[in-house]
Amino acid sequence: MTGFIKKYKAFVLGAIVAALFIIVLELFSVIMINRDAWLENSLLYIFWWLLISALIYKLPTIRKRKKLAIKILSLSVILVLMIVVDSFFKIRDNPATMVLMVVFWLGLTHIISPGFFKKYKIPLLLVYGIVLSYFLYARLGDQYFEVHKERIVYFLLVPIPLFILLWMFEQWKWIKSLENDKKTAELALLKSQINPHFFFNTLNNLYGLAVEKSDDAPGVVLKLSDMMRYTIYEGKQDVVAVTDEITYLQNYIDLHKIRYRKNVNITFDHQAENHIKTAPLLFIILLENAFKHGIESLADDAYIRIDLKAVDHRVQFIIENNFEASHNHQNDGIGLENLRQRLKLVYPDKHQLEIRKENNIFRVRLDIDIL
Repeated sequence: MTGFIKKYKAFVLGAIVAALFIIVLELFSVIMINRDAWLENSLLYIFWWLLISALIYKLPTIRKRKKLAIKILSLSVILVLMIVVDSFFKIRDNPATMVLMVVFWLGLTHIISPGFFKKYKIPLLLVYGIVLSYFLYARLGDQYFEVHKERIVYFLLVPIPLFILLWMFEQWKWIKSLENDKKTAELALLKSQINPHFFFNTLNNLYGLAVEKSDDAPGVVLKLSDMMRYTIYEGKQDVVAVTDEITYLQNYIDLHKIRYRKNVNITFDHQAENHIKTAPLLFIILLENAFKHGIESLADDAYIRIDLKAVDHRVQFIIENNFEASHNHQNDGIGLENLRQRLKLVYPDKHQLEIRKENNIFRVRLDIDIL
């Protein structure tokens, strides 16, 4: 984004300096300006505007790069040669001057944006090759000033703003590409921040079950394997089936129940159409939050109520849990902030997250429009 602003700043400064430069050249009789020839004057101004803007924009780079400095020097030689030829021979619309000007314009484009020039080199050379060929053919004829001159000026002038607009479009696409890359990177980072402590705790519990030779051990291994596989592989996807998320949440609940020796009341009601998909690993953050700040903070009568519906292109997730009064930071954790950021990135203006905490009850409602 900084480079984009820098380019436009160079164009603004170039426009001002170009106007002053043309005035100075006319004052010292280096060039003669016909006030009635507005097309030629516009072409002349655009020419100097682009030249000076390129120099302003590339000035810091020119100081460091010898090849670029050689290119600038070559263009300067062409510029001086063009002025000398035009001033010395005093031929109206001198063909040599016109050829030098077109070469200069193409070289200037190459310096301003080498990537753009490389991509559109053939259209650029084709357009100006045709215009230059037509000019040389018409200039050597007898009716150039009566018939062809104004038409050739149009041909020279019109492609310039068109190519500038095309260049601006390329810059816009480049900025959007950077924004998308940033979004993808942020999502990858947020997905990777799912709390790993649950897996470590479950492995410890699994060790205890193995020592006791409990019949629950194989089931725990299978559920833990399914969860880890889902987190690693499905978590990388842009969207997953809500039914798969339900299975993941149920496995999480089942594994947690094995851990607790106290009475825990967990209800999970769900209804989901098979075709509805959502971003992965959104709801686990809220469920993990309910276990960490709710059940683990209470000695008795802890509960979690979950209701998940995915119908008619809309997903609604409601989770409620009670908590100990001294544990009053449930809505300030990293997990919820993680969730907010992911929702902003994945579902901008298509979600509602409502968090309520009162009378030792914490309730979260998340609505997502899938369309």
